[in-house]
Amino acid sequence: MARFHDLTVTDVRKTIRDAVVVTLRPENGAAKAFDFIQGQYLTFRRDFDGEELRRSYSICAGRDDGVLQVGIKRVDGGAFSTWANDELKPGDRLQAMPPMGGFFVELAPERARHYLGFAGGSGITPVLSILKTTLAREPKSSFSLVYANKGVSSIMFREELEDLKNLYLGRLTVIHVLETDAQEIDLFTGLVTAEKCAQLFATGWIDIDNVDTAFICGPEPMMLGIAGALREAGLDDGQIKFELFASAQPGRAKRNAAPKHTASTANQTVFAITLDGATQTITVSKDTSLLDAALENAIDAPFACRAGVCSTCRCRVLEGEVEMKTNHALEDYEVEKGYVLACQSHAITDTVRVDFDQ
Repeated sequence: MARFHDLTVTDVRKTIRDAVVVTLRPENGAAKAFDFIQGQYLTFRRDFDGEELRRSYSICAGRDDGVLQVGIKRVDGGAFSTWANDELKPGDRLQAMPPMGGFFVELAPERARHYLGFAGGSGITPVLSILKTTLAREPKSSFSLVYANKGVSSIMFREELEDLKNLYLGRLTVIHVLETDAQEIDLFTGLVTAEKCAQLFATGWIDIDNVDTAFICGPEPMMLGIAGALREAGLDDGQIKFELFASAQPGRAKRNAAPKHTASTANQTVFAITLDGATQTITVSKDTSLLDAALENAIDAPFACRAGVCSTCRCRVLEGEVEMKTNHALEDYEVEKGYVLACQSHAITDTVRVDFDQ
């Protein structure tokens, strides 16, 4: 199972006023563990005033860039993002899990495919990694990107995207949609809604009929609207890849501890939890999530967002049944194989056996 490793910060660069690109170097022989696939993320941990916070940030580098970089945009009230933007400097040490996430497709140099990306705000970070890697490793493929921001000043990686357009002339198209700043083409002003997507398709700005795979990363309402438009235009769910940012995630909120009162036997379940090859059996209330049950019994289960978004706490149910309250991270085929998000899973049966090692 993934564990935390030490990373040294080698560079911190502003990309816009409230976002930084952080370059990292794995230490203690961990370089191989941080070989990443385009579109993946890192989960960091750090103590703030005695409380451990975990936050996930997407890798923005391409696989052929020769560096490990993440983009961190400041979130109002966000302890980790504020600290990273204001105080993080070269030479500092961070701790992170190896790369995780399935926001990608396998690439093949001989294929000629057309990819479509939608990014909102800091949702550009994994999409940038995807498009850079794709254009480098599939020389016959092309990429169209629709990038939504409030205004010109909030466009992360603006210069880098322009450089990539020049480098991959004719293969990369970038459409900036700005909420507040007027543009020469009215269609490029406002919010990226299902209706705007339909207009982009109908007017030929995006050749939707030849799109093989679409990537969407940003706030949930925007993503749902775009996904609906893509389905309406003929794409199936297998062609649409999501990466949701949990923007409502609190900056310093402590985890709510489970009630200590004695639950009735009828409302209890026995969890058998396998982690790092060892199995521990605990009895808890069915109202307690699988992740909370593990952590409250000194089982060091992996986690990050606690919002059903990042998949860091993914595990496999081998026996019994659980209910997932929210799932923004697992693909349908993973759920069919019994994988669940521990932070969102509550027992339905009286006994449940799960494995974090699979």
